[in-house]
Order: sequence, then C-alpha cells, then structure tokens
Amino acid sequence: MNTLSASRADPPVNDATRQRILVWDAPVRVFHWLMVLSFAGAYLTAESERWRLLHVTLGYTMAGLVGFRILWGLVGTRHARFAAFVRGPRQVARYLGSLLRGRPEHHIGHNPAGALAIVALLVLTLAVAASGWATLNEVGGHALEELHEGVANLMLALVGVHIAAVVLSSRLHRVNLVGAMISGRKPGPREDGIRSAARGVAVLMLAAVLGFWWLQWHDRADGIALAGRSAVSAKMAGHDDDDD
Repeated sequence: MNTLSASRADPPVNDATRQRILVWDAPVRVFHWLMVLSFAGAYLTAESERWRLLHVTLGYTMAGLVGFRILWGLVGTRHARFAAFVRGPRQVARYLGSLLRGRPEHHIGHNPAGALAIVALLVLTLAVAASGWATLNEVGGHALEELHEGVANLMLALVGVHIAAVVLSSRLHRVNLVGAMISGRKPGPREDGIRSAARGVAVLMLAAVLGFWWLQWHDRADGIALAGRSAVSAKMAGHDDDDD
C-alpha cells in the first residue's frame, strides 16, 4: 500500500484485520498534549497580571510547537505528514456527509474534517502568538489587543468543536481516539502502521520546551534578585546622605 492510501477513505476494519497498529508517532503525541497544556494555561492566565510571565511563556511555547509541527508535517512519519491527510473541500464535504448518514468513512490517520480543524488551529495559534507579542511590546495599540483576545476566543470555540467531534467520531467508529493519542495505536491492517515511533525526536522537543521554560523563569528570578539588590543599594545610599 502506498503512502497516500491512508488519506483516502480506507475500507472498514473487519475482525480478520482488526489489530492495534502504531499510527501516531511520539512527536505528534507529545506535540498534541503540550499544545493542550499550553493553550489551557495561557487562556486561564490571560487576565492576570500576577501570572503574566506564565501567560507569555506558554504563548511563545505554542508558537514554537507550531513551528515544529509544520516541519514535522513535511518530514515526519507517514500519518504525521500533511500530504497524508490534508484534503480539499470536496473530500471534507464527502466525509461530513458520511457522518450524517451514519456510515462514516474510515481513515487510519486524521479524517478530512479533523485535518481541517488541525490546520485552522495551527493558523490561529500563529495569529494569537503574533498579536500577543505585539500587545506585549505595545505595537499596534488597542486594536491588536482586541484582535489577540478575539483570536483566542475563536480558538477556544474551535477546540470545543474539535472535542465534540472527537467524542462523536469515537462513538461512530467505535475507536477510542483520545486513548489513541496517548498510546499512538489504533485498530487497522498491519501494513497501514508506521515502523518507528521516533521517540528520540519527541525527547528532543520536550527537552527544548522544558529548557525554554527554565530560561524564562531563571531570567525572571535574576531580574527580581537584581531589583532587590538595587533597592537595598538605594536605601543604603539614602542613609549615607542622611549622615552627611
């Protein structure tokens, strides 16, 4: 079976061919859950000055993760590549029609509607990160701040639709899609599975994210310490002036 076979509607998996195969490599799974964590944390801390550093750190993390996902979508494993699941409006409409008829097309990897949501979330993430950077650096004024909040709310709505679609698809296909994004495995013919989970790439990505988080907090700690020393020095200088 060629590389693009999984992008079309695959035949239903019958009992003879039903086995758990590796579909999602480790980088895709780590990316997914880091995005979930980062978006949830950034959204919940958006209105808090106290948690501003965390909000900014998670926003930059999301932008970096999207950059990685775009690269991995070009050179990654079979089902991670955009060429394997991104399809045009006709295929998306056909898949949605199959859902409405109660006989959903089977796809080993992302289905066309899910692929559309993924691409939209990647684009919105870049938009919210860029507008957030502009807001932080006071570029563009109040208009960009409003844009930042609007895009974030649009992302939240799309995430809600995505979650509902995952629940519905899991029921219709009788496959635990959330569990598949944890284990990387789904039922399917052996020839449709990937050979490598690319765990080394996932470890490097996770190390890069954790390293970035550490640098962010380390710089903040250094800034606080420097401010504290400056305050002490100013106070001592004031005492010296009083003595004079």
